[in-house]
Amino acid sequence: MSDSPTSDSTQSGIHDRSRLVRTLGAIVRHARWSDAVRKGDLHFGDRVIVRTRNSVYSLWAMGGDTFTVSGGWFDKNSDGPMTVAVNGCTYGGSLIRHDVVAAPGLFLEFGNSVSTTRIRDVRVIRWNEPDCAVDPLPC
Repeated sequence: MSDSPTSDSTQSGIHDRSRLVRTLGAIVRHARWSDAVRKGDLHFGDRVIVRTRNSVYSLWAMGGDTFTVSGGWFDKNSDGPMTVAVNGCTYGGSLIRHDVVAAPGLFLEFGNSVSTTRIRDVRVIRWNEPDCAVDPLPC
């Protein structure tokens, strides 16, 4: 066996490292996605509608990381809306964006260890939109 580089990427490890760099680069580009709803952009009473592969969730911003949530797992496993923290969004692994409430293509993670299926689309309804200032539930 010689010490010269081989074309077999698994023996040299070079190919594996370059794939890792490309993967991290893709994550960084994805992290700048303009469709992401960031916690810092929400105000008390704003509502975020999140449609995942399997469910629809309604999240009312209560301030900071706290949201009152209904739909999906929360409707199946509790008597009504539940107030929980939103940890952020993941790419499907352990890398989490703590500043993001929801973004298409990501997975929403709640403070009670519930994670959604992949997010398909997100809509923000501002508290000051017509009818929302009086009662946010029908919005």
